[in-house]
This record gives sequence, C-alpha cells and structure tokens, in this order.
Amino acid sequence: MAGHSKWANIRHRKGAQDKKRGKIFTKIIKEITISSRLGGGEIDSNPRLRKAISNAKSNNMPADKIDRAIKKGSGELAGVVYDEITYEGYGPYGVAIMMDIITDNKNRSVAEIRNLLSKYGGNLGETGSVSWMFDKQGQIIISAEGYNEDTFLESVMKVGAIDFKRDNDIFILETTPETLLEIRNSLERDGFNILSAEIEMVAKSLQKLSPNQTETIIELFDNLEDNDDVNKLYSNIDFV
Repeated sequence: MAGHSKWANIRHRKGAQDKKRGKIFTKIIKEITISSRLGGGEIDSNPRLRKAISNAKSNNMPADKIDRAIKKGSGELAGVVYDEITYEGYGPYGVAIMMDIITDNKNRSVAEIRNLLSKYGGNLGETGSVSWMFDKQGQIIISAEGYNEDTFLESVMKVGAIDFKRDNDIFILETTPETLLEIRNSLERDGFNILSAEIEMVAKSLQKLSPNQTETIIELFDNLEDNDDVNKLYSNIDFV
C-alpha cells in the first residue's frame, strides 16, 4: 500500500492535538452530547455516539464525564443545547478550509470565525465553495510501539482497510466511513492501541506553500483550534 503526502496533514493535526490536550476534553464532551441528542443515548443503536465514546476512552476521559455528557444530550440531565454546522472558506494564499462547528450560539461562532479568517486575509464562503475539494474517509491512528509493518499488514489485510502508512511512532490507516468502527473494533480485539478513529475530510490534492506562508497558516489554524466551537478543522495545505 503506497504512501502519499496527504499523511502530512494527519501528522500535523495529531501534533496539534497533543499540544492542546486540555481542550480535547471540551470538544469530546460536545461531540458526545450532540451525538446523544441526535441519535439517542443508547450506545448499541447510535454508531456516532459509540465512536465518540471510543474516542473519549482513547483520550482517558473519566467515565463519569462521559456518562454526564450522554445524559445531557438525551435530556436526562439539564444542559446546554448544541447545534452542528459546517463552515467553508479560504485562508491566506488561497488555502481551502473546512470546519465542523458545535456551538450553543451560532451568531457568536460565525462572528468569531469570520473575524479570525479576515485577520489573516481569508474569508468565509458559501456552502459547497470548497467541500468539492475533499473526500470523506475513515482514518484510524494506532500506536506502532512494539509492532513491525509486516505484523500490522497482516491485520490490515484481514480487516479490509484501503491504505496505511507508518509515520514514526504511529500507524495511520485509511478506511471507508462505513467500515471505520468495524475495522477499529477488529484491530482493538487484536490488541492494537487505538489512539483515534475519526471520519475525516481529506483533500483530493494538496497545496504547497513557502516556509513563511506555512508558518502563517499554522498560526491561523492554532487560533481556530483554540476556539471551543471548532470541533474539527481540515485544509488542503501540504505540511511536508
């Protein structure tokens, strides 16, 4: 299975998450809450909630926080009502950006995101303005510690993944969105340490920038990801 420069985006996102572990819990709680509100609080009948809880456990979130988030979403406990929105637009240098937003105040969110993009010379676009540049894929990040590629390849071939790459201390596995949870569970049963399993928007082609331009984009992304309403952020920049 061949590698591709698309993996650089995943590596950058993982690095950014590692630096902001404190904000991860806030965003996971929002995801669990809205998953429970939209699909109900029963894990077996709600795949999105099941994935969110798996992600929470992978990030060592305490069980009581997970339980409270589920109950707030399903209405068993009083809590904030969240809405889910996708924003599309451009950053500086024509970089395409997509953001999954979970917010309790749409007006606040759109104003804050618009202002940030504008500060860096970007702008929000209409629905569909950049989404055509991305494909939806399942992506699983797995600790490579204690495994070689041959051993991992045997498990990957068995579960029917599309592609995989080793990147230093992690394996990055590509799946279809529909098979993400099935493959994740199979690899977990085989003893692999799953760091995350997410549905991602992966750029069909990547845009190369100069080092100075990349530094500016990373600064913008850091500011966007610091916003508690930004659940996920995707772009077509090549971080290599």
